[in-house]
Amino acid sequence: MSKVVVVGGGPAGMMAAISAAKYNKVLLIEKNEKIGKKLFITGKGRCNVTNAKDIGEFINHIPTNPYFLYSSLYSFTNEDTMNFFESKGTKLKVERGDRVFPVSDKSSDIIKTLENELKNSNVEIMLNSNVEKLVLDNNRITEIILANGKKIYGDHFIICGGGASYPHTGSDGVILEEIKKTGHSIISLKPSLVPIELSDDFIKDLQGLSLKNVELSIKNNKNKVAFKELGEMLFTHFGISGPLVLSASSNIKEHEKYKISINFKPALTLEELDKRVQKDFKENLNRDFKNSLDGLFPKKLIPIMVQLSGIDENKKVNAITKEERKKFVDLIHDFNLTYKGLRPVSEAIVTAGGIDTKEIDPSTMKSKIVENLSFAGEIIDVDAYTGGYNVQIAFSTGYLAGMKVSE
Repeated sequence: MSKVVVVGGGPAGMMAAISAAKYNKVLLIEKNEKIGKKLFITGKGRCNVTNAKDIGEFINHIPTNPYFLYSSLYSFTNEDTMNFFESKGTKLKVERGDRVFPVSDKSSDIIKTLENELKNSNVEIMLNSNVEKLVLDNNRITEIILANGKKIYGDHFIICGGGASYPHTGSDGVILEEIKKTGHSIISLKPSLVPIELSDDFIKDLQGLSLKNVELSIKNNKNKVAFKELGEMLFTHFGISGPLVLSASSNIKEHEKYKISINFKPALTLEELDKRVQKDFKENLNRDFKNSLDGLFPKKLIPIMVQLSGIDENKKVNAITKEERKKFVDLIHDFNLTYKGLRPVSEAIVTAGGIDTKEIDPSTMKSKIVENLSFAGEIIDVDAYTGGYNVQIAFSTGYLAGMKVSE
């Protein structure tokens, strides 16, 4: 029986250890005081464990190297994930956007299920153990050395060290430097699923405003659409966040300029919106413009819309010209924001970049460079939109890496 050493106790590492333990003796090494620390905060502490969409649709929600994941996603599908937890007594539910959560809304229940399965699979867990060095000899890893000097031997090693997002959870990207020494190429880490900073002065006045059913569009400096989707978003003290914005950030390249626009009424064409505004204006003919917009916008947004419309806030609605109204309708359909940049990688939910997928066998997750080395999870250069896709990628790649160790 071979000894498999799994580095990293996140979702990928835990699943890799569980699947490898079917045919091997497994040691799971985690640098934190407990496993599943990052998983604990996913889905705002509720753990968005996967997405219930047809597995064939997952590719459309993975902007980085989606086809590399084909084998792993079909080896351990989202249905397999749901069956795994429900068969062990953790009931799940499907919410808006096909997001899957535990019925209890507690990420701790998901982690507890994984912990129990690790225990039942006789996986040895070593906590508070930080990997400092990978020792390579004749194209094989012979041992890993921990920060305390302890040497760990094994026949096969699966690295699931995560990216560089939420470094306080242990996902700090440090182990990538050691992997680089083995001959692997590392795609530079950058934030993905991260809030966006804006430089508009009015942002501070919109802080805390949540918008639903709006359309966010992002164009690059060549006026090409980089992202366009409906959803929810939130204004913050520095810019914008929320599910829609996090997904949009995956399509933004560093050091490039972008134009950001919000369509507040995407269900209506410009002509339909103009009729809607005319209807609202007719109901408020004798009111000041600033007091006529309650039916169109949340209160926090009204002063900004009035300011940017160019219409005097005290102007009576019956005195607003057709040209002024048309300009106002255009503003509602195309509310421009000034892009400043992405928030730091430490604030990202997921990291883009990592080990080059060209150097990993997608059918086994094994390294094409080092004989007894495999990878799984966020440490690989793959990332997806928000909605449970990234956790599923971790489970799928972890499962495949563990299952293929003996082949």
